[in-house]
Amino acid sequence: MLNDSKHGFDAAQTEYEAFMLEPHDWVPNNRKLPVVIYRRALLPDSGDLAAAFEILFERNDWPPQWRDGIFDYHHFHASAHEVLGIADGSAQVIVGGPGGRVVTVSAGDALLLPAGTGHCLQSFARHFQVVGGYPDGQQWDIHREALTPQELAAMDALPFPPMDPIDGKLGPLVEFWLHAA
Repeated sequence: MLNDSKHGFDAAQTEYEAFMLEPHDWVPNNRKLPVVIYRRALLPDSGDLAAAFEILFERNDWPPQWRDGIFDYHHFHASAHEVLGIADGSAQVIVGGPGGRVVTVSAGDALLLPAGTGHCLQSFARHFQVVGGYPDGQQWDIHREALTPQELAAMDALPFPPMDPIDGKLGPLVEFWLHAA
């Protein structure tokens, strides 16, 4: 695991939560792969967390593609897995689609969302900022309605990323995702 106090990386401080989601209404979620929440993926007081998440994601082959918030409407990505690094503030995010599970995330946390996982910003505090990254070679899309059978098959066939976006080759992606397949 990576320990680099200069950038706020301290794998020993990170705790993980993982949970499965069932399909819900028009949101497919992911029937094979769990959502993973990384608590304290980065130390919250370690400086520029957005830049630190970008360095971390890039290093682990999940190139960062944007800095912003989370959309305040229910949506999912069918063409890419997604990691969201919370760079500033805190928020409640609905995961799983309308009526889904509400999770609270704070600066330094990260969410690993397998393709198909519904998510929506419910509320936030302070200047909420997120860094979004995707596995090398995957391009995100936005869906707000049910997938066709062909789109669902393409989502289910997405390749597994070679490395965990936070802990590289030793992280929970390997433990929770690769063993789930």
